[in-house]
Amino acid sequence: MRILFVGDVVGRSGRNAIAEYLPGMVKDWSLDFVVVNGENSAGGFGITEAIYQEFLDAGADAVTLGNHSWDQREALVFIERADRLVRPANYPRGTPGRGAALVETKNGKHALVVNALGRVFMTPFDDPFAALERELGACPLGVAADAIVVDFHCEATSEKQGIGFFCDGRASLVVGTHTHVPTADHQILAGGTAYMTDAGMTGDYDSIIGMQKEEPLRRFTSGIPSGRFEPAAGVATLSGVAVETDDATGLALKIAPVRVGGRLEPATPRFWWS
Repeated sequence: MRILFVGDVVGRSGRNAIAEYLPGMVKDWSLDFVVVNGENSAGGFGITEAIYQEFLDAGADAVTLGNHSWDQREALVFIERADRLVRPANYPRGTPGRGAALVETKNGKHALVVNALGRVFMTPFDDPFAALERELGACPLGVAADAIVVDFHCEATSEKQGIGFFCDGRASLVVGTHTHVPTADHQILAGGTAYMTDAGMTGDYDSIIGMQKEEPLRRFTSGIPSGRFEPAAGVATLSGVAVETDDATGLALKIAPVRVGGRLEPATPRFWWS
């Protein structure tokens, strides 16, 4: 199975990159399954139903969230009918929506998408390791799911690596989101799980993690907020990770970074070139 995971989409610039590049990637790379992290897609904070639908229309099969899941209050309502929108599984019991979704892929198979929040340097929600143990146990790879993608939305690289090894052999891909900077450690772990500490953001990299530079710099230098953070509006780089899995096991065979457009050096999965 050919899987593409797209890192945090930030604001209109990031959404424009999805609209411009994703449909062509789906076609040219014969993608079977696409996951997009959309928790910063609405003005940099949260997601709306209209944006969720835009991502599906562009070729996404599932959309994941993170610590900004509810910044757009409508998400608390529409998530109940958005069966491919996945919020963190370790939110408290009774939180609207779902922390995992078994989704039909473009080639008629089934992929499980699981989203979880880290706790190091973040709001301490329920244990993400226990939440992932629950979800992976309920839908085992190669038995109930042909592929499993875990989006771990987390600040600390050490916690992301811990989740990677914890899920090794039980997921097709474990990928980190939240820090908005693509890492160079894409690899296949010993048990066959593809791993990358952070997929990077889909946004304007002439920014401070996707936001216009002035207000963050002012806060860094003075300690005094004087306005809202606003998404940078320049041309975005679509950042993510490409994975090819073994149809027999659901484990990873190949992994490569993806960077298209904008300021960053381009990167495409050579193993999918015709």
